[in-house]
Amino acid sequence: MKGLTTHILDLTHGQPASGVDIELYRLEGAGKHLLHTAATNTDGRLDNPLLPFDNMRTGEYELLFYIGDYFRKKGVPLSNPAFLDKVSVRIGLDGRSPRYHVPLLISPWGYQVYRGS
Repeated sequence: MKGLTTHILDLTHGQPASGVDIELYRLEGAGKHLLHTAATNTDGRLDNPLLPFDNMRTGEYELLFYIGDYFRKKGVPLSNPAFLDKVSVRIGLDGRSPRYHVPLLISPWGYQVYRGS
């Protein structure tokens, strides 16, 4: 799938993270502009790219993952405030690739992100 995609795995339960809300922003100077919102499907993925290839522009972007809400829905007891409520991942797209994939591995206490294939 061309464009900007993501995949979220729940390390606490050993399964894809279904129903995680995600916001995508384009960063411009000191501001940011909301481009798209989505929620992961039962496979922890999106049915369509967060940012289709035709809309990709060179620049900086932020993906905001609402993992606190996800773990609350799963009945996981979280501190108040939650140690990790929203995970922000800032990336740069240089336009050299038609596909950027951002996998996220989550738990209530930590996360890992990387550029996938």
